[in-house]
Amino acid sequence: MIDTPRGELVQIGQVAERTGLSLRTIRFYEENGLVIPTARSEGGFRLYSEHDVSRLEVIKRMKPLGFTLDEMQELLTLLADLESGSGNREQLADRLRTFHEAATARVSALKAQLAVAEGFAETLAGHLRNQG
Repeated sequence: MIDTPRGELVQIGQVAERTGLSLRTIRFYEENGLVIPTARSEGGFRLYSEHDVSRLEVIKRMKPLGFTLDEMQELLTLLADLESGSGNREQLADRLRTFHEAATARVSALKAQLAVAEGFAETLAGHLRNQG
């Protein structure tokens, strides 16, 4: 992981290395308006801030839970509003609570799927042991 001083802008390759996302994935999120590079270098290279990288980390954590691009955009906007103090705090908290509940439900569903998969793998291991 690369450590960058606060305020330093980094190129897309460094962002990919830090986040574990591919260049293609980062560009996809840019094309869909989820993360826009803070600037471009004189040579046209995308330059990302710590804030941009943080947004990508949120997206990365939402993806395996099956959130849509629209839901990702909504949560990113919500988090930005909470951080800036704009908007009605109570309404923002209610929306955040809804996202939390959805994330928790999706985590529970994934845990149930994992339990089934682990049971299946153990069944196969049992068959292998019986063959030995």
